[in-house]
Amino acid sequence: MQAAWDHVLITGASSGLGRALAEACARPGAVLHLSGRDVARLEAAAAACRAQGAEVRPAVLDVTDAGAMQDWIAGAGRLDLVIANAGISAGTGGATEPPAQSRAIFETNVTGVLNTALPAIEAMAAQAPGADGVRGRVAVIASLAAFVAAPGAPAYCATKAAVQRWAEALDATERLRGIRLHAICPGYVRTPMTARNSFPMPFLMDAADAARRTLGGIARGRVRVAYPWPTYAMARFAGALPPALRAWIFSRMPAKDRAG
Repeated sequence: MQAAWDHVLITGASSGLGRALAEACARPGAVLHLSGRDVARLEAAAAACRAQGAEVRPAVLDVTDAGAMQDWIAGAGRLDLVIANAGISAGTGGATEPPAQSRAIFETNVTGVLNTALPAIEAMAAQAPGADGVRGRVAVIASLAAFVAAPGAPAYCATKAAVQRWAEALDATERLRGIRLHAICPGYVRTPMTARNSFPMPFLMDAADAARRTLGGIARGRVRVAYPWPTYAMARFAGALPPALRAWIFSRMPAKDRAG
């Protein structure tokens, strides 16, 4: 099951899962608002969506710029689905995570999500419900890392846990206004971001497959869309281990690389 939303806004749409989501939403009659930081890659993504018949309105933006995000979303018009996808990833490289890296990850993965979701929610509250009775949907791209406090990627795991819990908690109240929130928790997806990982990535999936699972879960109204289930089960198990035991296990595994 996958709904066809007419007005969609996606951040981080120039590559990886963001681009795959944009292409999955592209069709004749759809209006796509796509943002990214790389002009060339963003235009390539927009061209691919236009080739499928969609109207595309690209915007070169950084999600950490609250004012620019507010203006962009306020000027978009009706929004049926907003996907806060933009995010960055980095680890410790087996040492201590640099303070600047930690701050950058939190700024993009948490503040950037809020800069996207909060203006979208307020815009949706003022618009009429769609055919399904929902005024709009906001999907936050978290990760299965949200369920594991992995010592090799402390800031990344923490930020994904924060936005996953925030979206799930907020959905309970925002649905009273006819707005739905969805916490998307993918496992390993083949993207430029994961290409840097030197450790094994079980059940690695293509971005197109991840996009299909994401949109299918949103269409079904699931608050938490977690996949694939074997990786989800492993993450929940690892997250339930005593912290000392978990730290000991992870100390014997390759650490996530630091940001370049």
